[in-house]
Amino acid sequence: MIKFTIITVTYNAADVFKRTADSVLAQKYPYVEHLIIDGASTDRTLEMAGVYKMCSDATVIGHTVIIKSEPDKGLYDAMNKGLDMATGHYVCFLNAGDFFPDSDTLGTVARNMQPRNLNGADRPLPAVLYGDTDVTDNEGNFLCHRRLSPPEKLTWRSFRSGMLVCHQAFYARTDIARKFHYDLRYRHSADVDWCIRVMKKADDMGLEMKNLHAVVACYQREGQSTRYHRASLMERFVIMCRHYGIWQTVVMHAWFVIRLVLKR
Repeated sequence: MIKFTIITVTYNAADVFKRTADSVLAQKYPYVEHLIIDGASTDRTLEMAGVYKMCSDATVIGHTVIIKSEPDKGLYDAMNKGLDMATGHYVCFLNAGDFFPDSDTLGTVARNMQPRNLNGADRPLPAVLYGDTDVTDNEGNFLCHRRLSPPEKLTWRSFRSGMLVCHQAFYARTDIARKFHYDLRYRHSADVDWCIRVMKKADDMGLEMKNLHAVVACYQREGQSTRYHRASLMERFVIMCRHYGIWQTVVMHAWFVIRLVLKR
């Protein structure tokens, strides 16, 4: 059976942690490892995580909750720690405040894998499973569907048009994901760079990237890239130049500007 590792990074997240934990606890799919990677919180986050772990151990067969708390160098350093600890077949990042849309989300992901061919022979698991995302406010109330929609066929070149798949809706095969740590030179957009590198490796290995055709994550609009929007955009430009070349990146950004002007 396919096992999922869900990584949740926290730091003084007591106001929003329960929403995330409850959504993982509610999953009917039984093979789940939930890693809480905490940056030495000083509020009630660790207390809440401990209660959550006890509830999970007592009530949910097959779910494992592991808590690690220590000072770190920021969000992406904590994510790297989670990657190193992950034991599932797939890894997904669900940060504090983000949550699964319903109790069958992981079941939906698992049912879409098709691990065998029609003749019953084993086939390689997809390198990436990806889906749609809903955007919520800080209280977890639905605001809208994410403006950028995942393409039917995803490749590493797809992100030339922007981050078409939200980080929280990007399930990467752990054996591939662990090859690439988040680049700590990027403080706000290392997730974009990481996703591209994972997809490049998938392409090199000739592995499928599969669209789930379902909403698989709900995320708070007030995230890191939103709070530091200008810095995030500048980093994304550098990342796109690195992967797609300066000329293509400049042309694509010029088109973004023209499209924005035409919409007014």
